[in-house]
Amino acid sequence: MQIRYAVSTMVFWGREHPLSFEQECQFLKSQGFGIELWPTIKGQSDCRFQKRNWTRLISATNDMLVVMRSRGDSPTLEQWHEQIECARLLGANIVTDMQNMGIADVPELNGCDFATEVVKMADENDITLCVETGRLSMLKQVGQRFKSVRYCLDIGFANLDREFPFKKYVDDLAPRISHLHLTDNYGQMDDHEPPGLQGGISRENWDYLLKTLDKYNNDIIGSFEMCPCMPDVMIRQAREFLFDELKWPNSPQKQASYIEGSYNPI
Repeated sequence: MQIRYAVSTMVFWGREHPLSFEQECQFLKSQGFGIELWPTIKGQSDCRFQKRNWTRLISATNDMLVVMRSRGDSPTLEQWHEQIECARLLGANIVTDMQNMGIADVPELNGCDFATEVVKMADENDITLCVETGRLSMLKQVGQRFKSVRYCLDIGFANLDREFPFKKYVDDLAPRISHLHLTDNYGQMDDHEPPGLQGGISRENWDYLLKTLDKYNNDIIGSFEMCPCMPDVMIRQAREFLFDELKWPNSPQKQASYIEGSYNPI
């Protein structure tokens, strides 16, 4: 397993605004992390993956590891083409879900012509699509139908599922995992707390996840997906738990070439 790390822009929710994007990228660079781009600022509808924003995205994320979280507004094929082209320019994988690929959450996979076109466009542009954790049986059917599609295991979602245990998600998806959403919760709702929450996901499950992933030669991006408190506090807490306590590999190193300091929105 080869693993690199990013932070989802969810971490800035409630603090970001249209002029703060460059500062957010600069802050994550200083901490040694890449960025997982959500398509919109929370509470706004303007999609940052539109063509008119490409120059700004390329400039702000220069020399960064970039992942894109797909549009969540049931994008058309034209909008899919636009965000795939954006991903190609940024060198980014795209994390999506079944709904936004036009796949209904039903017991048996059928009527997936739209998804077939989306996967075809991604393949033609050498973009990796990572389908985010949903109902396990349906995820496995999507993987069987589309051989190039990879999985995004959302740790928080797996901790909430009442049908299948956490380790079942890990065992069944691990051979094709290319993305992780690293988050934590109390097992009642998807709180998006930093990993290491007291009373959250057990140390046993965290250790099992890393041990299982290490069996496969996958290139993985682990993205911290957190939103409760200040970004620098969440990143510090997540860093200390994952790298200092659990000893996950390839800890991001702070970059001396970037300004050190806390995140302070403009």
